Amino acid sequence: MAESPDDDAKDSGRLPKPLRTVTPGSRSRPNEGMDIIGWGMLAGLLVLLVPLLPFIIIVWLISKVTDALTPS
Repeated sequence: MAESPDDDAKDSGRLPKPLRTVTPGSRSRPNEGMDIIGWGMLAGLLVLLVPLLPFIIIVWLISKVTDALTPS
């Protein structure tokens, strides 16, 4: 009876090459539901932050000016 290479590995006590993960690999695929949620969150943040942008810039400029004028 002819032996296969797999039989030789079993008889020698060597283990097969281990995977570097505990779960088997999976194929990547698009997820439209999460894509829609992500775009919705981006749109919501833009709607909230774009009107506030001038005030944020004014506060940032005032803080930079006061830091420059106060002695360290």
